[in-house]
Amino acid sequence: MLIQKADTLLEALPYIQRFSGKTLVVKYGGHAMEDEELKQQFAQDIVLLKFVGMNPVVVHGGGPQIGEMLKKLGITSHFVRGMRVTDTPTMEVVEMVLGKINQEVVTLINRQGGKAVGLSGKDGELLIARKMLVTVAEDGQPPTTHDVGLVGEVVGVNPRVINALTAANFIPVIAPVGIGQDGETYNINADLVAGKVAEALQAEKLILLTDVEGIKGKDGTLIPTLGSDQAEVLIRSGTIGEGMIPKVECCIAALRGGVKKTHVIDGRMRHATLLEIFTKEGIGTEVVRRTT
Repeated sequence: MLIQKADTLLEALPYIQRFSGKTLVVKYGGHAMEDEELKQQFAQDIVLLKFVGMNPVVVHGGGPQIGEMLKKLGITSHFVRGMRVTDTPTMEVVEMVLGKINQEVVTLINRQGGKAVGLSGKDGELLIARKMLVTVAEDGQPPTTHDVGLVGEVVGVNPRVINALTAANFIPVIAPVGIGQDGETYNINADLVAGKVAEALQAEKLILLTDVEGIKGKDGTLIPTLGSDQAEVLIRSGTIGEGMIPKVECCIAALRGGVKKTHVIDGRMRHATLLEIFTKEGIGTEVVRRTT
């Protein structure tokens, strides 16, 4: 048993050496944010990454928690291509819920011995956004454009705040809210924020935690490695649908923007982040530049 523990540590050694000093952007969301044990394990993973010399940056979501609060308040949610339609009352709830989640994540990491600092995309104009119009294309029908309200897309990232915190040995924890040129507040998909932040930091890895095993093909089996061209085909065919679309699209965009590797993994697994980084097999689906 002791030898097995030593072997496990030795398996991690080349990855620690390879990624020491590198930036890893991790999008935290889904069931991993709701299960108490998984919350603690995620915080442990992030702190371990920091203590072995890597620079983790956390971007968190909050979709289920926002949906639950809206339901309690009697506000009906509507989605277009995986994006929540956001009017002014909804935006107020989004900011409130994300602020609460942000502080919880910071506290979890700090309790495990890390030094986390919570940020909104509005802090230091970290995330500059503009209104997003969502285009939906259905088979045999011309594309239609939908106004989804105060939903934004990232048009600029100011990495100076993140770099300053990282240099001071802090772990940035970012809530996916951005600010427009006229001071408007925008709700932004956390996966898209994570991808844009990873691009701006030229991250070694972008890791998206989800509530599914990874990306699956038409036959329902997991795809361990997926080329970006093939991913686009699967989106057009409907094999990749709804909530998975923004995740895969942000992986593709991040790769084109200079991020080395992107991963969609199952956040319901214990220590999913460590398993992806420190083992040869990894878990979930790796989306790569290579065409298939």
